Amino acid sequence: MTDTTHKKELRQYYSAQRKNIKNTEKDNAITLRLLSEEIIKNADVVLLYASFGSEINTWDIAQTLLDRNVTLAYPLCGEDSEMTFHVVSSFAQLTVNQYGKFGIREPDISFPQPVITEKSVCILPGLAFTEVGGRLGYGGGFYDRFLAKNENVNKIALSYEKLIVPELPLLPHDIRTDMIITEERMVFCNAK
Repeated sequence: MTDTTHKKELRQYYSAQRKNIKNTEKDNAITLRLLSEEIIKNADVVLLYASFGSEINTWDIAQTLLDRNVTLAYPLCGEDSEMTFHVVSSFAQLTVNQYGKFGIREPDISFPQPVITEKSVCILPGLAFTEVGGRLGYGGGFYDRFLAKNENVNKIALSYEKLIVPELPLLPHDIRTDMIITEERMVFCNAK
């Protein structure tokens, strides 16, 4: 079995697991834990994904950050397999792009890109994680390519506790997260 086949099977497995775990109370606990973190309180920019399906709800996080006047930026996946982030000031600025995958809401390409600094935070989506920061994403490599070009950004993953697993098949180009926040705890991955 190739790594690609194995990862595809793992994605299907953990996606089904996440659907069974999905829970508003757990999402709220993760949201509260994230928003209480000093790194978020001190962030100059938060790069956040627009949650969909069984992903942990990020909309309450976004609203709180907007209320705190934190610069908020969302990803736009281009046809060239590159991902850029663009600043938004309201949810109305996020639309389903007819060329986008999965019906995910994205910003317009004309919106400004944020300046990424050492105080910037990127919230990472994913299906499963390891305690040392390994991440099983969706297979497009968008975040890995973006993070390879923006090494100083602080990386925080949101996950349900049951999706923190002992190991995942990781490749050299797979970027690890610095921290994972679950409904039960914070995991400091020492990835930097």
